[in-house]
Amino acid sequence: MGNLTKAAKKLHISQSALSAQIKQLEESLNCRLFLRQGKKLVLTEMGNVALSYAESIFSKGNELENLLHKGMESENKIVRIGVLSTMSRNFIESFVEPILNNSSYKLEIHASGQTTLLNSLTNHQLDLALTNIEVRGNASQLWECILLNRQPVSVIGPNGFDIKSEFSKEYEEYNWILPSVESPIRSGFDGLCALQQIEPKIVAEANDMAMLRLLARDSMALTVMPEVVVKDELKRGILKSYAQLPDIYENFYAVTIKKHSRKNEINNLINKFLISKPA
Repeated sequence: MGNLTKAAKKLHISQSALSAQIKQLEESLNCRLFLRQGKKLVLTEMGNVALSYAESIFSKGNELENLLHKGMESENKIVRIGVLSTMSRNFIESFVEPILNNSSYKLEIHASGQTTLLNSLTNHQLDLALTNIEVRGNASQLWECILLNRQPVSVIGPNGFDIKSEFSKEYEEYNWILPSVESPIRSGFDGLCALQQIEPKIVAEANDMAMLRLLARDSMALTVMPEVVVKDELKRGILKSYAQLPDIYENFYAVTIKKHSRKNEINNLINKFLISKPA
C-alpha cells in the first residue's frame, strides 16, 4: 500500500503532478495499475506485474552501469522463493543450497499456505514456489508445475522397537502420530491400512513435517514420512526406519509463472537442482 503524498514528497514533485503522471501511464498502457482504498493506493494484479517488470528493468540498468563503469556485474540479484509452510525443511535446504553458495544471488524465503503461494506467484511477488501439493489446471493457467523429486515414505520411530521390516498387523500394537487427513501421505497410508485390514492406534495428528519430526523424536510413537525429513536423526541413531511403505511417495514440486521477466534464469536454478538432486 502507498501514500501518494509521501511518494510525491520523496520524488520532489507535487501530489497533483504525480497523480497526473500515474493517470497518463495508465492511459498509455490501457489498464488500471492502482486502486484507491481509503487514503492509500494499492496495486492491481496488472500493477504487480508492471512492478515486477520495472524492478527487473532497473536491476538490469544497474548491472549495465556497473559493467560499464566497474567492469563487473552487480552482485546479489534477489531470488524470492515461497515455500509451503508444512514442507520438510531438509528438502527446502537441499534445494536452496546451490543458490546460497552462489555469490551472485541474494535469497529471500517466505513460508505460507498453498493459496497464498499461488496468489503471490500470480502477483509476481515470488519468483518460484516449493510445495508438495501438485498444482493442476488447464493449458491456459498461469502456473507451471515441475516435479523436482519423489521420495518413498517409510515408517519412522524411536530406535529399539522389536518390529519386523514388513508392514503388517504387528503394527497395531504401537501408537501412531500421523500427518493430517488432507495430506497425500495420509491418504496413501489410510488406503494401505484398509487394504491390509490394519487399524492403527492414532494418538495425534499434525499437518507440519517439522512437528512430526519432533514428535517422532520425542515420543514413543510411530509415524510415516520420507526419510529425508529425519535424515540427521536416522544418521545419529535417534530414530529408525522400520519399513518402506509400498507405492506411497511424497512428491516435491517447483511452481513458476509462465510469463516471468526472469523465466530463463529461474528455470536454470531449477535445472541445477534437478542435475545435482540427492538420490
